[in-house]
Amino acid sequence: MPDKADTGISRRRMLRRTGFALAGVSSAAPSARAAAADLPPWMLEQGAPVSENPYGVPSPFEKSVVRITGGKQPFPTSAHMLTPLQDLDGIITPNGLHYVRDHGGTPAIDPDRHRLLVHGMVDRPLSFGMDDLTRFPSVSRIHFLECSGNTPLYKSGKPDWSVQMTHGLVSCAEWTGVRLSDVLAEAGVQPGAAWMLAEGADAAALTRSIPVAKALDDAILAYAQNGERLRPEQGYPLRLLLPGYEGNTCVKWLRRLKLGDQPFQTREETSKYTSLMPDGIARQFNFTMEAKSVITRPSPGCGPKQPGFCEISGLAWSGHGRVVRVEVSTDGGAIWRDAALQDPVLPKCLTRFRLPWTWDGGPALLQSRTTDEKGEVQPTRERLLAARGTHYYYHYNAINTWRLAPGGEVTLAL
Repeated sequence: MPDKADTGISRRRMLRRTGFALAGVSSAAPSARAAAADLPPWMLEQGAPVSENPYGVPSPFEKSVVRITGGKQPFPTSAHMLTPLQDLDGIITPNGLHYVRDHGGTPAIDPDRHRLLVHGMVDRPLSFGMDDLTRFPSVSRIHFLECSGNTPLYKSGKPDWSVQMTHGLVSCAEWTGVRLSDVLAEAGVQPGAAWMLAEGADAAALTRSIPVAKALDDAILAYAQNGERLRPEQGYPLRLLLPGYEGNTCVKWLRRLKLGDQPFQTREETSKYTSLMPDGIARQFNFTMEAKSVITRPSPGCGPKQPGFCEISGLAWSGHGRVVRVEVSTDGGAIWRDAALQDPVLPKCLTRFRLPWTWDGGPALLQSRTTDEKGEVQPTRERLLAARGTHYYYHYNAINTWRLAPGGEVTLAL
Protein backbone atom coordinates (compact mmCIF):
# COMPACT_ATOMS: atom_id res chain seq x y z
CA MET A 1 0.00 0.00 0.00
CA PRO A 2 1.47 3.45 -0.89
CA ASP A 3 2.31 5.82 1.95
CA LYS A 4 0.70 9.25 2.31
CA ALA A 5 3.43 10.98 0.34
CA ASP A 6 2.99 8.62 -2.57
CA THR A 7 -0.77 9.09 -2.44
CA GLY A 8 -0.43 12.87 -2.52
CA ILE A 9 1.97 12.78 -5.46
CA SER A 10 -0.33 10.45 -7.34
CA ARG A 11 -3.27 12.70 -6.70
CA ARG A 12 -1.44 15.80 -7.93
CA ARG A 13 -0.24 13.91 -10.95
CA MET A 14 -3.77 12.73 -11.66
CA LEU A 15 -5.15 16.26 -11.44
CA ARG A 16 -2.54 17.52 -13.87
CA ARG A 17 -3.40 14.76 -16.32
CA THR A 18 -7.13 15.44 -16.31
CA GLY A 19 -6.66 18.82 -17.96
CA PHE A 20 -9.80 20.21 -16.34
CA ALA A 21 -8.16 23.28 -14.73
CA LEU A 22 -10.46 26.24 -15.12
CA ALA A 23 -8.92 29.00 -17.24
CA GLY A 24 -8.88 32.44 -15.70
CA VAL A 25 -9.39 31.24 -12.10
CA SER A 26 -6.70 32.33 -9.64
CA SER A 27 -4.81 29.50 -8.00
CA ALA A 28 -4.59 31.49 -4.76
CA ALA A 29 -7.37 30.70 -2.29
CA PRO A 30 -9.37 33.79 -1.21
CA SER A 31 -9.09 34.85 2.38
CA ALA A 32 -11.74 33.70 4.80
CA ARG A 33 -12.88 37.33 5.31
CA ALA A 34 -13.32 37.89 1.56
CA ALA A 35 -15.19 34.61 1.21
CA ALA A 36 -17.57 35.52 4.05
CA ALA A 37 -18.28 38.93 2.54
CA ASP A 38 -19.11 37.33 -0.81
CA LEU A 39 -21.91 35.11 0.43
CA PRO A 40 -24.85 34.86 -1.99
CA PRO A 41 -28.14 36.38 -0.76
CA TRP A 42 -29.85 33.00 -0.31
CA MET A 43 -27.33 32.19 2.44
CA LEU A 44 -28.18 35.36 4.38
CA GLU A 45 -31.88 34.71 4.98
CA GLN A 46 -34.20 31.87 5.84
CA GLY A 47 -35.44 29.87 2.89
CA ALA A 48 -39.05 29.26 1.96
CA PRO A 49 -41.00 26.80 4.09
CA VAL A 50 -41.79 23.38 2.71
CA SER A 51 -44.16 23.78 -0.22
CA GLU A 52 -47.84 23.43 0.53
CA ASN A 53 -48.19 21.67 -2.80
CA PRO A 54 -48.53 18.03 -1.66
CA TYR A 55 -46.96 16.69 -4.87
CA GLY A 56 -43.98 19.02 -5.17
CA VAL A 57 -42.85 21.21 -8.05
CA PRO A 58 -39.55 21.84 -9.90
CA SER A 59 -37.39 24.89 -9.31
CA PRO A 60 -38.81 28.08 -10.87
CA PHE A 61 -35.49 28.38 -12.71
CA GLU A 62 -36.50 25.25 -14.67
CA LYS A 63 -39.87 26.60 -15.77
CA SER A 64 -38.87 26.44 -19.45
CA VAL A 65 -38.33 22.67 -19.30
CA VAL A 66 -41.78 21.68 -20.50
CA ARG A 67 -43.51 19.65 -23.17
CA ILE A 68 -44.77 21.36 -26.29
CA THR A 69 -47.46 20.37 -28.74
CA GLY A 70 -46.40 18.91 -32.06
CA GLY A 71 -48.82 21.12 -33.98
CA LYS A 72 -52.54 21.65 -34.44
CA GLN A 73 -54.55 18.47 -34.92
CA PRO A 74 -57.89 18.01 -36.76
CA PHE A 75 -59.61 17.24 -33.43
CA PRO A 76 -58.61 18.58 -30.00
CA THR A 77 -58.77 15.11 -28.44
CA SER A 78 -56.35 13.71 -31.05
CA ALA A 79 -53.11 15.32 -29.97
CA HIS A 80 -49.51 14.76 -28.98
CA MET A 81 -47.01 16.40 -26.64
CA LEU A 82 -43.24 16.30 -27.14
CA THR A 83 -40.52 15.58 -24.58
CA PRO A 84 -37.79 18.27 -24.16
CA LEU A 85 -34.89 15.86 -24.70
CA GLN A 86 -32.39 18.71 -25.02
CA ASP A 87 -33.03 19.76 -21.41
CA LEU A 88 -32.81 16.34 -19.77
CA ASP A 89 -29.90 14.45 -18.23
CA GLY A 90 -29.38 10.72 -17.85
CA ILE A 91 -31.91 8.42 -19.50
CA ILE A 92 -35.08 8.57 -17.35
CA THR A 93 -37.89 10.88 -18.46
CA PRO A 94 -39.85 12.44 -15.58
CA ASN A 95 -43.51 11.50 -15.69
CA GLY A 96 -44.57 15.10 -16.24
CA LEU A 97 -42.35 15.35 -19.33
CA HIS A 98 -43.07 11.96 -20.93
CA TYR A 99 -44.43 12.33 -24.44
CA VAL A 100 -48.16 11.87 -25.02
CA ARG A 101 -50.14 10.63 -28.02
CA ASP A 102 -53.92 10.42 -27.72
CA HIS A 103 -56.51 9.46 -30.32
CA GLY A 104 -59.74 10.19 -28.46
CA GLY A 105 -58.77 12.20 -25.41
CA THR A 106 -57.87 10.99 -21.92
CA PRO A 107 -60.65 9.00 -20.22
CA ALA A 108 -61.39 9.42 -16.49
CA ILE A 109 -61.36 5.77 -15.38
CA ASP A 110 -62.34 4.60 -11.91
CA PRO A 111 -59.74 1.90 -11.13
CA ASP A 112 -62.20 0.06 -8.87
CA ARG A 113 -64.58 -0.39 -11.83
CA HIS A 114 -61.98 -1.09 -14.50
CA ARG A 115 -61.77 -4.67 -15.82
CA LEU A 116 -59.44 -6.51 -18.18
CA LEU A 117 -61.14 -9.22 -20.24
CA VAL A 118 -59.03 -12.08 -21.65
CA HIS A 119 -60.97 -14.23 -24.12
CA GLY A 120 -60.95 -15.78 -27.59
CA MET A 121 -58.69 -18.79 -28.12
CA VAL A 122 -58.14 -19.49 -24.43
CA ASP A 123 -59.21 -22.38 -22.24
CA ARG A 124 -60.76 -20.16 -19.58
CA PRO A 125 -62.08 -16.68 -20.48
CA LEU A 126 -61.29 -14.45 -17.50
CA SER A 127 -62.08 -10.95 -16.29
CA PHE A 128 -59.58 -9.25 -13.97
CA GLY A 129 -60.01 -6.26 -11.70
CA MET A 130 -56.99 -4.18 -10.75
CA ASP A 131 -56.79 -5.90 -7.36
CA ASP A 132 -56.69 -9.26 -9.15
CA LEU A 133 -53.82 -8.17 -11.39
CA THR A 134 -51.68 -6.66 -8.64
CA ARG A 135 -51.71 -10.03 -6.86
CA PHE A 136 -49.48 -11.43 -9.59
CA PRO A 137 -45.70 -11.17 -9.03
CA SER A 138 -44.57 -7.70 -10.06
CA VAL A 139 -41.67 -6.78 -12.34
CA SER A 140 -39.92 -3.44 -12.95
CA ARG A 141 -37.96 -2.73 -16.13
CA ILE A 142 -36.53 0.37 -17.77
CA HIS A 143 -37.53 0.72 -21.43
CA PHE A 144 -37.94 3.46 -24.00
CA LEU A 145 -41.26 4.15 -25.65
CA GLU A 146 -41.30 5.76 -29.10
CA CYS A 147 -44.13 6.84 -31.35
CA SER A 148 -43.79 5.32 -34.81
CA GLY A 149 -44.29 8.83 -36.22
CA ASN A 150 -41.34 10.27 -34.31
CA THR A 151 -38.94 12.35 -36.47
CA PRO A 152 -41.18 13.32 -39.46
CA LEU A 153 -38.32 14.06 -41.86
CA TYR A 154 -39.01 11.85 -44.88
CA LYS A 155 -40.00 14.85 -46.98
CA SER A 156 -38.62 17.92 -45.27
CA GLY A 157 -37.92 19.71 -42.02
CA LYS A 158 -37.43 23.25 -40.80
CA PRO A 159 -33.93 24.54 -39.94
CA ASP A 160 -35.09 25.88 -36.56
CA TRP A 161 -36.57 22.58 -35.41
CA SER A 162 -35.09 21.59 -32.05
CA VAL A 163 -34.44 18.07 -30.75
CA GLN A 164 -37.84 18.34 -29.11
CA MET A 165 -39.47 18.90 -32.50
CA THR A 166 -37.51 16.27 -34.41
CA HIS A 167 -37.19 13.51 -31.80
CA GLY A 168 -39.51 14.48 -28.93
CA LEU A 169 -41.88 11.52 -29.37
CA VAL A 170 -39.54 9.20 -27.49
CA SER A 171 -39.21 8.88 -23.71
CA CYS A 172 -37.82 6.37 -21.24
CA ALA A 173 -39.15 5.20 -17.89
CA GLU A 174 -39.12 2.47 -15.29
CA TRP A 175 -42.31 0.50 -15.85
CA THR A 176 -43.81 -1.66 -13.12
CA GLY A 177 -46.51 -4.24 -13.58
CA VAL A 178 -47.01 -7.95 -14.15
CA ARG A 179 -45.77 -10.23 -16.90
CA LEU A 180 -48.46 -10.73 -19.51
CA SER A 181 -47.27 -14.31 -19.88
CA ASP A 182 -48.33 -14.99 -16.27
CA VAL A 183 -51.82 -13.65 -16.91
CA LEU A 184 -52.21 -15.58 -20.16
CA ALA A 185 -51.08 -18.75 -18.37
CA GLU A 186 -54.07 -18.36 -16.05
CA ALA A 187 -56.40 -18.24 -19.05
CA GLY A 188 -54.62 -21.02 -20.95
CA VAL A 189 -53.50 -20.15 -24.46
CA GLN A 190 -54.89 -22.63 -26.96
CA PRO A 191 -52.78 -24.23 -29.72
CA GLY A 192 -53.00 -22.20 -32.90
CA ALA A 193 -53.45 -18.88 -31.14
CA ALA A 194 -50.91 -16.69 -32.96
CA TRP A 195 -52.32 -13.18 -32.61
CA MET A 196 -53.80 -11.09 -29.82
CA LEU A 197 -56.13 -8.12 -30.15
CA ALA A 198 -55.41 -5.39 -27.58
CA GLU A 199 -58.18 -2.82 -27.05
CA GLY A 200 -58.17 0.40 -25.04
CA ALA A 201 -61.02 1.86 -23.01
CA ASP A 202 -60.79 5.36 -24.49
CA ALA A 203 -63.41 6.91 -26.79
CA ALA A 204 -61.33 5.85 -29.81
CA ALA A 205 -61.28 2.22 -28.59
CA LEU A 206 -57.83 1.93 -30.20
CA THR A 207 -57.10 -1.68 -31.14
CA ARG A 208 -53.98 -3.39 -32.45
CA SER A 209 -53.10 -6.95 -33.41
CA ILE A 210 -50.05 -8.24 -31.52
CA PRO A 211 -48.13 -11.49 -32.11
CA VAL A 212 -48.76 -13.91 -29.24
CA ALA A 213 -45.04 -14.72 -29.35
CA LYS A 214 -44.32 -11.13 -28.24
CA ALA A 215 -46.99 -11.32 -25.55
CA LEU A 216 -45.35 -14.43 -24.11
CA ASP A 217 -41.84 -12.96 -24.38
CA ASP A 218 -41.32 -9.66 -22.55
CA ALA A 219 -44.73 -7.92 -22.56
CA ILE A 220 -45.82 -6.20 -19.36
CA LEU A 221 -49.24 -5.16 -18.09
CA ALA A 222 -48.01 -1.91 -16.56
CA TYR A 223 -49.79 -0.10 -13.76
CA ALA A 224 -46.93 2.12 -12.52
CA GLN A 225 -44.32 4.40 -14.07
CA ASN A 226 -41.21 5.72 -12.34
CA GLY A 227 -42.46 4.56 -8.97
CA GLU A 228 -45.98 5.97 -9.04
CA ARG A 229 -49.21 4.76 -10.56
CA LEU A 230 -49.63 5.62 -14.23
CA ARG A 231 -50.85 9.09 -14.98
CA PRO A 232 -54.19 9.22 -16.86
CA GLU A 233 -52.42 10.42 -20.03
CA GLN A 234 -50.20 7.32 -19.87
CA GLY A 235 -53.04 4.82 -19.59
CA TYR A 236 -54.20 4.83 -15.97
CA PRO A 237 -54.95 2.41 -14.50
CA LEU A 238 -53.48 -0.18 -16.91
CA ARG A 239 -51.57 -0.19 -20.17
CA LEU A 240 -49.84 -2.74 -22.35
CA LEU A 241 -46.08 -2.30 -22.64
CA LEU A 242 -44.30 -4.09 -25.49
CA PRO A 243 -40.58 -3.28 -25.14
CA GLY A 244 -39.02 -2.18 -28.42
CA TYR A 245 -42.33 -2.06 -30.31
CA GLU A 246 -43.83 1.13 -31.75
CA GLY A 247 -45.77 3.16 -29.22
CA ASN A 248 -49.26 2.70 -30.66
CA THR A 249 -49.11 -1.05 -29.97
CA CYS A 250 -48.59 -0.34 -26.27
CA VAL A 251 -52.31 0.21 -25.85
CA LYS A 252 -53.32 2.54 -23.02
CA TRP A 253 -56.34 2.11 -20.72
CA LEU A 254 -56.21 -1.59 -21.62
CA ARG A 255 -59.59 -3.32 -21.28
CA ARG A 256 -59.53 -6.35 -23.55
CA LEU A 257 -57.21 -9.02 -24.94
CA LYS A 258 -58.67 -11.40 -27.49
CA LEU A 259 -56.58 -14.26 -28.86
CA GLY A 260 -57.03 -15.57 -32.40
CA ASP A 261 -55.26 -17.43 -35.18
CA GLN A 262 -54.74 -14.41 -37.48
CA PRO A 263 -54.44 -10.60 -37.38
CA PHE A 264 -57.69 -8.79 -36.68
CA GLN A 265 -57.13 -6.13 -39.41
CA THR A 266 -58.32 -3.17 -37.36
CA ARG A 267 -58.47 0.44 -38.51
CA GLU A 268 -55.15 1.15 -36.81
CA GLU A 269 -53.32 -1.43 -38.92
CA THR A 270 -55.04 -0.97 -42.27
CA SER A 271 -55.82 2.70 -42.94
CA LYS A 272 -53.38 3.80 -40.21
CA TYR A 273 -49.90 2.74 -39.10
CA THR A 274 -49.11 1.21 -42.47
CA SER A 275 -46.35 2.51 -44.73
CA LEU A 276 -46.48 2.97 -48.49
CA MET A 277 -43.40 1.67 -50.30
CA PRO A 278 -42.09 3.11 -53.62
CA ASP A 279 -43.64 0.16 -55.51
CA GLY A 280 -47.10 1.05 -54.20
CA ILE A 281 -47.31 -1.82 -51.70
CA ALA A 282 -48.26 -0.88 -48.14
CA ARG A 283 -46.30 -2.53 -45.34
CA GLN A 284 -48.24 -3.72 -42.30
CA PHE A 285 -47.15 -4.77 -38.82
CA ASN A 286 -43.88 -2.84 -38.72
CA PHE A 287 -43.51 -3.37 -35.01
CA THR A 288 -39.86 -3.00 -33.96
CA MET A 289 -38.31 0.46 -33.69
CA GLU A 290 -34.94 0.42 -35.44
CA ALA A 291 -31.50 1.60 -34.28
CA LYS A 292 -31.51 5.36 -33.80
CA SER A 293 -29.66 8.20 -32.10
CA VAL A 294 -29.62 11.98 -31.80
CA ILE A 295 -27.18 14.53 -30.41
CA THR A 296 -29.00 16.57 -27.76
CA ARG A 297 -26.11 18.95 -26.99
CA PRO A 298 -25.03 20.91 -28.99
CA SER A 299 -28.37 21.23 -30.76
CA PRO A 300 -30.73 24.05 -31.81
CA GLY A 301 -31.12 26.39 -28.86
CA CYS A 302 -28.27 24.66 -27.03
CA GLY A 303 -25.23 25.73 -29.02
CA PRO A 304 -21.78 26.49 -27.54
CA LYS A 305 -21.27 30.06 -26.36
CA GLN A 306 -17.61 30.25 -27.35
CA PRO A 307 -14.86 28.11 -28.93
CA GLY A 308 -13.09 25.61 -26.72
CA PHE A 309 -14.01 22.44 -24.90
CA CYS A 310 -17.52 21.27 -25.80
CA GLU A 311 -18.79 17.86 -24.76
CA ILE A 312 -21.03 16.26 -27.35
CA SER A 313 -23.83 14.29 -25.70
CA GLY A 314 -26.93 12.52 -26.89
CA LEU A 315 -29.20 9.49 -26.74
CA ALA A 316 -29.21 6.21 -28.65
CA TRP A 317 -31.72 3.36 -28.65
CA SER A 318 -32.94 0.30 -30.53
CA GLY A 319 -35.97 -1.93 -30.31
CA HIS A 320 -33.75 -4.89 -31.19
CA GLY A 321 -31.88 -4.80 -27.87
CA ARG A 322 -28.83 -3.08 -26.43
CA VAL A 323 -26.87 -0.29 -28.04
CA VAL A 324 -23.30 -1.54 -28.43
CA ARG A 325 -21.67 1.38 -30.23
CA VAL A 326 -22.24 5.05 -30.96
CA GLU A 327 -19.99 6.99 -33.32
CA VAL A 328 -19.88 10.77 -33.62
CA SER A 329 -18.74 12.92 -36.54
CA THR A 330 -18.14 16.67 -36.52
CA ASP A 331 -17.53 16.95 -40.28
CA GLY A 332 -20.67 15.47 -41.79
CA GLY A 333 -19.55 11.84 -41.75
CA ALA A 334 -16.04 12.06 -43.20
CA ILE A 335 -14.42 10.99 -39.92
CA TRP A 336 -16.10 9.06 -37.12
CA ARG A 337 -15.01 8.71 -33.48
CA ASP A 338 -16.34 6.28 -30.90
CA ALA A 339 -18.31 7.91 -28.10
CA ALA A 340 -18.38 6.56 -24.55
CA LEU A 341 -21.60 4.84 -23.49
CA GLN A 342 -22.74 5.97 -20.05
CA ASP A 343 -24.02 3.29 -17.67
CA PRO A 344 -26.51 1.79 -17.46
CA VAL A 345 -26.63 0.24 -20.93
CA LEU A 346 -29.85 -1.79 -20.98
CA PRO A 347 -31.80 -3.61 -23.71
CA LYS A 348 -34.55 -1.65 -25.45
CA CYS A 349 -33.68 1.39 -23.38
CA LEU A 350 -32.31 4.87 -24.00
CA THR A 351 -28.51 4.96 -23.71
CA ARG A 352 -26.62 8.19 -23.02
CA PHE A 353 -23.43 8.72 -25.03
CA ARG A 354 -20.66 11.32 -24.58
CA LEU A 355 -17.65 12.52 -26.55
CA PRO A 356 -15.19 15.24 -25.50
CA TRP A 357 -14.58 17.73 -28.31
CA THR A 358 -12.72 21.00 -28.73
CA TRP A 359 -14.58 23.34 -31.02
CA ASP A 360 -12.25 25.60 -33.02
CA GLY A 361 -15.01 28.15 -33.66
CA GLY A 362 -15.48 27.18 -37.30
CA PRO A 363 -18.47 25.58 -39.05
CA ALA A 364 -19.21 21.95 -38.21
CA LEU A 365 -21.72 19.24 -39.13
CA LEU A 366 -22.58 17.15 -36.06
CA GLN A 367 -23.83 13.59 -36.53
CA SER A 368 -24.21 10.40 -34.52
CA ARG A 369 -24.89 6.84 -35.60
CA THR A 370 -25.65 3.84 -33.46
CA THR A 371 -25.10 0.10 -33.82
CA ASP A 372 -27.22 -2.34 -31.82
CA GLU A 373 -26.49 -5.85 -30.61
CA LYS A 374 -28.20 -7.37 -33.64
CA GLY A 375 -25.70 -5.60 -35.89
CA GLU A 376 -28.14 -3.03 -37.27
CA VAL A 377 -26.40 0.26 -38.08
CA GLN A 378 -28.29 3.54 -38.24
CA PRO A 379 -28.55 4.45 -41.95
CA THR A 380 -27.83 7.69 -43.75
CA ARG A 381 -30.78 9.75 -44.92
CA GLU A 382 -29.90 8.97 -48.55
CA ARG A 383 -29.89 5.23 -47.92
CA LEU A 384 -33.17 5.33 -46.00
CA LEU A 385 -34.97 7.34 -48.67
CA ALA A 386 -33.62 5.08 -51.41
CA ALA A 387 -35.19 2.09 -49.65
CA ARG A 388 -38.48 3.64 -48.54
CA GLY A 389 -39.14 6.73 -50.66
CA THR A 390 -40.79 9.94 -49.50
CA HIS A 391 -44.36 8.57 -49.21
CA TYR A 392 -43.25 6.47 -46.25
CA TYR A 393 -44.09 8.16 -42.95
CA TYR A 394 -43.29 5.96 -39.96
CA HIS A 395 -40.06 4.58 -38.46
CA TYR A 396 -37.71 7.32 -39.64
CA ASN A 397 -34.31 6.46 -38.13
CA ALA A 398 -31.77 8.11 -40.43
CA ILE A 399 -28.61 9.78 -39.13
CA ASN A 400 -29.49 13.30 -37.99
CA THR A 401 -27.33 16.30 -38.87
CA TRP A 402 -26.97 19.54 -36.90
CA ARG A 403 -25.22 22.45 -38.62
CA LEU A 404 -23.04 24.45 -36.20
CA ALA A 405 -22.26 27.97 -37.43
CA PRO A 406 -19.19 30.01 -36.37
CA GLY A 407 -21.31 32.15 -34.06
CA GLY A 408 -22.54 29.10 -32.16
CA GLU A 409 -26.01 28.83 -33.72
CA VAL A 410 -27.16 25.27 -34.41
CA THR A 411 -29.77 24.40 -37.04
CA LEU A 412 -31.22 21.28 -38.64
CA ALA A 413 -29.53 20.24 -41.88
CA LEU A 414 -31.15 17.81 -44.34
